[in-house]
Amino acid sequence: MALQLIIGNKNYSSWSMRPWVLMSELGIPFLEKKLRFDFTEGSAYRQEVARYSESGLVPVLMDEGLAVWDSLAIAEYLHEHSPEAGVWPADRMARARARCLAAEMHSGFGALRSHCPMNIEASMPDVGERVWAEQAAVRANVARIEAAWAGALQAHGGPFLFGAFSAADAMFAPVCMRFITYALPVSDSTRAYVQRVASSAGVRAWVADALAEEDFLDFDEPYRTQRGP
Repeated sequence: MALQLIIGNKNYSSWSMRPWVLMSELGIPFLEKKLRFDFTEGSAYRQEVARYSESGLVPVLMDEGLAVWDSLAIAEYLHEHSPEAGVWPADRMARARARCLAAEMHSGFGALRSHCPMNIEASMPDVGERVWAEQAAVRANVARIEAAWAGALQAHGGPFLFGAFSAADAMFAPVCMRFITYALPVSDSTRAYVQRVASSAGVRAWVADALAEEDFLDFDEPYRTQRGP
């Protein structure tokens, strides 16, 4: 029975993007079930996601009745389910380092998440310029991300963080989308890595689907709604 991945809107759902891109890029077969975001009490979304996720959140990976929620837990499950796929680096020390970076992404960078929410279809360099000028915490988040990426790329030779595309790259893929949407001022090497991630088959497929949605949700469009139509 095929794996099934329950996700939210592709334009906005950064957490859904991570396992979807990972599985697509590594050739792990799965079926997709997309639920349209609607967080109002008693909505169809809330009722449907509750059928799969104990947390009430997406993404959720289903495997023969087993529900695995949370993107990092899904990556670990996929590593055991498809050990040949390369979810994590083969080398023990590289694998530990990749897990450290993925876990740091999973739990950190709250300022970047808050002030630059993922919105793939949008181009908001003016917002990015204002956020960069006003939010020291965002600048600190970006500096740490750039340092982490540079260290991994230098140690492993690229083109991705640990050589081949892995869960570490998938965890940072939504950050790459944010850097593009808000045109944040980053180094040439960071921009080059962002473009390599954006050009990967899994990310290109996700972005194409996100652009085709044309399903704009006000609560995920703070800057659009602030400006008016």
